[in-house]
Amino acid sequence: MDFKQVSESAMKGTTVVGVVCSDGIVLGADSRATAGDFIASDVSVKLQKINDTTGILFAGVMGYAQYVVKVLKVQSELYSMTESKPMSPSAAASLLGFILRESVSDMGYAALVVGGLSSKGVPELFNLDPIGGTEKEAKYTSTGIGMASALGYLDGVYAAGISTQEGVKHAAKALQLAMKRSSGTGGNMRIASITKKGFKEYSKEEVDKLVKAQA
Repeated sequence: MDFKQVSESAMKGTTVVGVVCSDGIVLGADSRATAGDFIASDVSVKLQKINDTTGILFAGVMGYAQYVVKVLKVQSELYSMTESKPMSPSAAASLLGFILRESVSDMGYAALVVGGLSSKGVPELFNLDPIGGTEKEAKYTSTGIGMASALGYLDGVYAAGISTQEGVKHAAKALQLAMKRSSGTGGNMRIASITKKGFKEYSKEEVDKLVKAQA
């Protein structure tokens, strides 16, 4: 297996971002799905809730990514029933690493971002490459075709101790910039925060209000 080809396959479309905040994690994604140069959909869902403390973002081949996420959701539910607590982001990332390594094949490839709160309420963010390599991120991360634009923006604005409200603003602006620079990123933005209050997905109106208020 050629890792370069695997990575390029997963990075041909989509931009997703994750931001570590003082009170939680912010996750954001565009909604465009492409087939080569063809825009297949502008309503694709690439941000999903795993449980009240963990969310996931994915880029790559949609069918394969959806399969991986479904497996994780089932395992998360089983974990909650047996352990009487939600699966943590670190446990989810560890499990996903094994799933990716064992199942990567001609089905396709996916790059994933997992974020949320640990059992102690500590924000955690993980970036997984298409064959299961896992990195814990201290500040922020991005993957997909627009990652260079998104990371360039976040490099310039991120500060330690930002709130999730500020994180939502930065995630939205990073995605907006990626949409301007890449035809593989587009459609609508989906942005969510994970705090001690739980998993919250923001409406377009809420995101627009936060971006305007903190411009």
